[in-house]
Amino acid sequence: MARRTSFSGATVQTYPRIQDSDNKQSDLLDDSTLLPHQQQMSLDEMKDLVRRAIINANLKSSRAILNIPDGADQNEIEKICRREGRNLLKYFRKYCGDPAATAHQIYKKTYQKVGVEQFRNRTLQKERMNSGWRYQFLATGCAQASGRFESVSDIGNAECDFNAVIRFQEHKAGHLTLYVSVENRSNTMGGQDWPKAIQAMEVFAKLDKNRTGPYMCVFGIAMERGTRLIRKQAKSGNPYSVNTEIWLSDYFWPFFANYTYEEIMKAVLDVLMESYDSDELVTQVEAPPLLLDAFGEACRTHGLVDNSGVFADPYRLVDFFASRRIYL
Repeated sequence: MARRTSFSGATVQTYPRIQDSDNKQSDLLDDSTLLPHQQQMSLDEMKDLVRRAIINANLKSSRAILNIPDGADQNEIEKICRREGRNLLKYFRKYCGDPAATAHQIYKKTYQKVGVEQFRNRTLQKERMNSGWRYQFLATGCAQASGRFESVSDIGNAECDFNAVIRFQEHKAGHLTLYVSVENRSNTMGGQDWPKAIQAMEVFAKLDKNRTGPYMCVFGIAMERGTRLIRKQAKSGNPYSVNTEIWLSDYFWPFFANYTYEEIMKAVLDVLMESYDSDELVTQVEAPPLLLDAFGEACRTHGLVDNSGVFADPYRLVDFFASRRIYL
């Protein structure tokens, strides 16, 4: 009877694994059995992929809170600022980690001061989201252009960003299907989120009706140094799944792009330097007064500030952050 992982129904997949018990990478995929890269795309081709990844990421997730069209009149600008001011209060409530501590922190502060801080926090979050999309698109494009894989499919759903089918060097051994989710860094997900994400990916792979042969799940970490590991439970030391590996940047990029992590980052920098103005630091980004006024109006609507625009009732703030009965 086949061994099972800790997830019900997830049988150990029959791809070749490193069997040396003294090796820190024991039980990981034996990549020496896979078809290697036959060529390397040129730097110009890589830069073209970077440009497309940046454009696609910007379409998915803007880096800026305010996207004011060229030629917008004052009425349009005011409308956008009012909308984003209300959205800023929604963001503040959604991402408040500790209602009591936050209420205590902003007690007796003006909505302008709190609004500026939240505007910068949200700007930083949007930059990180945009960066995440950029490297998802770039990794998929690199895999498609590398010539190493039989097929690469851009899936782009919650469980998996793309899958790639790769042959074993011994033709009769068939092929392996890789299901890949790309993250900027391993701390993008909290420790409690990893088991759920691993399980969801494995269920997705297992139920894929288009797959033939064994599968393997990969969380590719785009910007964190290291090679490979299998994530394990802290207490027992047992893997969450022996079919799921974490591929850090020193392994991830060479595998899919045949370029090192440093080479990828320099190619991205080259494109940014050639085509885009340098972004301001988050601390330099100015929150438009119209947006802050709209934020203040939203705060007044929910009874969070007094007539002078000060957060004067910390208990009301706790109700706002913690209650399910308040809707924006």
